[in-house]
Amino acid sequence: MKIPSGKNRFFVYDLKANKILDKGLVAHGSGSETEIKGKLKFSNVPNSLSTSLGSYCIGNSYVGKFGKAYRLHGLDKTNSNAFRRDIVFHYYYDVPYKEKDGYICNSFGCPMVNKKYFERIAKLIDASESNILLNIYY
Repeated sequence: MKIPSGKNRFFVYDLKANKILDKGLVAHGSGSETEIKGKLKFSNVPNSLSTSLGSYCIGNSYVGKFGKAYRLHGLDKTNSNAFRRDIVFHYYYDVPYKEKDGYICNSFGCPMVNKKYFERIAKLIDASESNILLNIYY
């Protein structure tokens, strides 16, 4: 999350091959904003609208308010409330597809990507025969 939101900072990484398979933009929670440009804060508190740091297990998909989304299960003390907070991986139309200068829109705490990019990632998630981890770090 130290990379500005207008730059690629969502990476699909193959641990076995030790390489990046894909990359794209990802929004962070509006509650993570501070009054200092480029500095974010993080929270696991319900209704904070903040991104929570840590490792997540990507759970089942469902169709909700934003279309297809994946439930996220926090695996650390820093994100243990993710499921209860309804923190999910989803797309949103205002997230740009290509890098840009400056910052992009914010979420309510969810990792949120462009629809076209989400569709690529969803294919990887759905085809996986094992659990997939999502790590959010700063």
